Amino acid sequence: MLNLLKSLSRTQKRNILIAIDTGLIPAALLFAFSLNLSTQTAWDSFVTYLPVLPYMLVVAVALSLWLCISTSTLNDYDTGSIGRTGVFSCLLAMTSTLLTAAANMPLPLSTQITFGISFFVFSIMSRAILLQVVLALYRKGTDRCRVLIYGAGTTGMQLVSALRSHEQIEPVAFVDDNQALQGVSVLRLPVYSPVRIAEIVAEGRIDRVLLAIPSQSHPKQMQIARRLQKMGLEVQTLPSFSQLIGEEALVDKLTPVNARNFLGRDEVMTPQDGGGEAYVGRRVLISGAGGSIGSELSRQVLEYHPKKIVLYELSELALYQIHQELTQLAEGSDIEIVPLLGSVTDARQVRRVLADHEIEVVLHAAAYKHVPLVEYNPLAGLANNALGTQTLVTEAAEAGVERFMLISSDKAVRPTNMMGASKRLAELVVQDIANRVAAPKGLKFSIVRFGNVLGSSGSVVPLFQEQLRRGGPLTVTHRDVSRFFMTVQEAVNLVLRAGSMAKGGEVFVLDMGKPVKIEQLARQVIESAGFTVRDVHNPDGDIEIEFTGLRPGEKMTEELTLSGTQVGTGHKKIFFTNEEGLSEIEVASAMRSLRHALAASDEAAARATVKRWVEGYSAPKETAGENREFIAPVS
Repeated sequence: MLNLLKSLSRTQKRNILIAIDTGLIPAALLFAFSLNLSTQTAWDSFVTYLPVLPYMLVVAVALSLWLCISTSTLNDYDTGSIGRTGVFSCLLAMTSTLLTAAANMPLPLSTQITFGISFFVFSIMSRAILLQVVLALYRKGTDRCRVLIYGAGTTGMQLVSALRSHEQIEPVAFVDDNQALQGVSVLRLPVYSPVRIAEIVAEGRIDRVLLAIPSQSHPKQMQIARRLQKMGLEVQTLPSFSQLIGEEALVDKLTPVNARNFLGRDEVMTPQDGGGEAYVGRRVLISGAGGSIGSELSRQVLEYHPKKIVLYELSELALYQIHQELTQLAEGSDIEIVPLLGSVTDARQVRRVLADHEIEVVLHAAAYKHVPLVEYNPLAGLANNALGTQTLVTEAAEAGVERFMLISSDKAVRPTNMMGASKRLAELVVQDIANRVAAPKGLKFSIVRFGNVLGSSGSVVPLFQEQLRRGGPLTVTHRDVSRFFMTVQEAVNLVLRAGSMAKGGEVFVLDMGKPVKIEQLARQVIESAGFTVRDVHNPDGDIEIEFTGLRPGEKMTEELTLSGTQVGTGHKKIFFTNEEGLSEIEVASAMRSLRHALAASDEAAARATVKRWVEGYSAPKETAGENREFIAPVS
């Protein structure tokens, strides 16, 4: 039966509704006659009416098509459709009055009014019954996803109302922190306490939990989601009620578009059952803790139960946000979370922090990473990325820090932009300190290098989604430009594993899979939002992709190694590469020249220093002073 229902075309479904409406006309007439006359007289009056009935049916079909009564789907039969049915019923009553008068068989006006009201009621009832029959067939013929709604407020109730008529999702119950709601029924669904979730999931065969608590803070929602995910549940979050427009929009927003959906391969997430000895019970400092990489490092290090996490961050807002989140996540544990405002370029402060907190592990993620911005502000980029790294790694070695891991970038390999060059200088400094100072002391200083992080601040997916919200176009620099991509969770997971297996002096490289074309990524973002791409092949599409041209310092493709060789480690996704660095004298000369250039605010001298000491560096054809046009990033 379900297969037959699915095979019906729109025209066939329309014809069925027309047939039902025409069949209701004689039923409504007979009902009207029976209310106004005796049973025998009612039947006689109906027989007398029969010559007029064919004309009534023809007019009814015409009116139904004109008013679009039969073209409205059962799911969309709303207030507007009911209003059109009322107009239809009035017109039918007027038509009946005119036809009976023309046929010289006038009926009482009360009978005609009763006929119109009866048809209106019968028509609405028929559609309500038909909708329930169709839904019952779908429910019986398909496996429905049973969901638990976390939050019995306005958003939760609106969600349940939307899901009542959904073919594949069945709301089972609510859970809510509000004790006043617990134990009562909302929209015929029971409301339970969150402490009973495990019991409800087992008894109700729950497949998924929908978080309908937009008023809660993001850290609180994350905390709830993590707890539910640890129970093996799939968790999805809804936006605020004010963002939901109509039933269809509400159901569509059940599945948020996450950056990892655009990865194009399986995400590599190693279970945290190995490598934790490098962080368990240790005092860990994370520089740049409020950034995309730094904040995820903080979250994942927290799961290894260190003794202390020092969050070192220059941005007050970013530090506040990650500190609030980690404090909630660490609630109930003895892990100490210390938020410190400061810059890695301040040697005296770095020295004091390392000593006061007896730091044993440093994860260095503080950096300016936005390619165009660093290209336009080369002195600031070099000061933070290169000299800041020199300050931190030198002080860490002097303080006897056991492990130091520099988070680097694929843009450091034969860089064509100042951001990549500054990161390569940072690598050279760490290599020098690792081999010359750290290794003799038994300290393990190393580098990990990987490509673009999906969903990080300033990266391409959030940019595309913002451009999509504005109606497009989505800007791509070149049709053939491609990049390596990882999710932030995947990258950080592998960074921590690499840090745990470091012996000292290595340049670790993460397996990024195959490079992804940015144009294809833009198409995925457009199509995942339910739109179509407007191009020469589809001029009537929704969103256009605009090619803006490569920016100064931007490559068509990125590389992960200078030598082109990768040596395997104990992990299939982590390799290390043998790359020659600079001597102690060369590193000292490079850093001294760089400091002189920064002190004199001399961009030309800074670029000359970079060109001399960074292997493969080629300056862009247009410098920051020659071209100030800003185009959104691909990295």
